[in-house]
Amino acid sequence: MVNKHKECIAMLLAGGRGSRLKALTELVAKPAVTFGGKYRIIDFPLTNCVRSGIDTVGVMTQYQPLRLHDYIGKGQHWDLDRLYGGVSSLPPHSKPGSTAWYSGTANAVYQNQDFIENYAPEYVLVLAGDHVYKMDYSTMLDYHKKVNAACTIAVIEVPMKDASRFGILNTAEDDRVVEFEEKPKNPKNNLASMGIYIFSWHILRDYLNKDEEDENSNHDFGGDILPAMLKDGQRLFAYRFDGYWKDVGTEESLWQANMDLLDDLHLGFEDWHILSKSAGRPPHYIAPTGSIKNTLITEGCEIYGSVENSILSTGVIVEEGAVVKDAVIMENTRIGKGASVNYCILDEDTVVPDDAIVGASKESGGSLEIYSRDTVFEIDELKRRRAT
Repeated sequence: MVNKHKECIAMLLAGGRGSRLKALTELVAKPAVTFGGKYRIIDFPLTNCVRSGIDTVGVMTQYQPLRLHDYIGKGQHWDLDRLYGGVSSLPPHSKPGSTAWYSGTANAVYQNQDFIENYAPEYVLVLAGDHVYKMDYSTMLDYHKKVNAACTIAVIEVPMKDASRFGILNTAEDDRVVEFEEKPKNPKNNLASMGIYIFSWHILRDYLNKDEEDENSNHDFGGDILPAMLKDGQRLFAYRFDGYWKDVGTEESLWQANMDLLDDLHLGFEDWHILSKSAGRPPHYIAPTGSIKNTLITEGCEIYGSVENSILSTGVIVEEGAVVKDAVIMENTRIGKGASVNYCILDEDTVVPDDAIVGASKESGGSLEIYSRDTVFEIDELKRRRAT
């Protein structure tokens, strides 16, 4: 392949299992999980890249990659099917001295240095594949250049009660990073890393090589690379972000981000339309018996029952007499006649039997649950007997 210079390329970390999402990630990688009825989580960073003028993206996959590779394809749905650059899926691969599997976020980038070097970039943007947000990375890159940083870290203020879940940056008045704490028990502030980094490539390359030789390293950006750079006095700066951003790596955060769409249909993205691969289904249908309130319904849905305050993905069928409330329903799920579905996430291809009871309402103190296609649901026998 001919070497041609690209000022900045993106490396997208998309290999995580996402075990906290339970059944939703048993067969697919976390970035391939459905969001908002019609998107996959990975649509957001891919859209951000192309909107920011970054046309070369390496997607590092590992866990259950088949669905993700198929979804990304050649990148045409994000205008990334380029003659030179575009989007490339980068699973672990065997080569001399390599353990093949990615052993950490930094190791994933380390193993793909040949891919990076092919474009001879000055800067490398490292992204996570499991966040929902809109960001113009070109503005962050301009800031990185202005402050002459070795690494710029996107940060957002989070509630203090949640700060211990994140990497926390302590900064000087000019936003230069003086300390990085990975998920501290007693955080000093609430300035949280978003897992979005811009590195000057010639500097990052050296640290990746040194880190790979360290047998005691976990080969992680937050736990190893950033602390090593700080220790050496490298210029690390925080880039403050004040838009919508949600890490959807937990069942509660995924449910809440979906519900946020019901308050703001575009999450402030009106001028930044999120690109995705369309399912190509017919328009949704609301039957005379159907009732809809404060709900997003995607193409191919058929509604014969009652749906309120919910998100319905492509191809969902709600039979007559069924009641769905405060729920996120994934693709091709069928909810049987007279069933009750409350405060939950249903995995794709789930079949809820007639008169089944799924979840408990928020009003009654129910807790959020995720149900897989293999779940055996409780049946309301009294309702069934009355119906017969």
